Amino acid sequence: MQIAWNEFTPTTSFAGGVLIGLTAVMLMASLGRIAGITGIVAGLFRPVRGDWAWRAMFTLGMIAAPLIYRQFSALPEITLDTDWIPLLIAGLLVGIGTRLGSGCTSGHGVCGLARMSPRSVVATLAFMTSGFLTVYVVRHLF
Repeated sequence: MQIAWNEFTPTTSFAGGVLIGLTAVMLMASLGRIAGITGIVAGLFRPVRGDWAWRAMFTLGMIAAPLIYRQFSALPEITLDTDWIPLLIAGLLVGIGTRLGSGCTSGHGVCGLARMSPRSVVATLAFMTSGFLTVYVVRHLF
């Protein structure tokens, strides 16, 4: 993947972060639920009566948002400098990690840290440390 640093826009990044935070607060205030994306999507595959509709709408909103955004502005070009097999392996490892960590970065990193959950602090530190080490190993040792 290549990042065009000359096109970095802190304003839109800040706005995106504010929207994620507002969404997490709205979900907690309205339904008393944590905005952990892994848990929300997983709940679609093991439906509980009265719990499926909000999960489906939340997931649909995540899919629809870039499609709506595209109507007003161009989406950034994404290029991948790797084959599909490493991507599939990485996705599998992320899935295993979210199960082992009982959640993902949105649940622990956004919502859990905001609630000052000790478990989320440990999980977020583990996520970040693993990411830093992976980038170091891939970029500097291979």
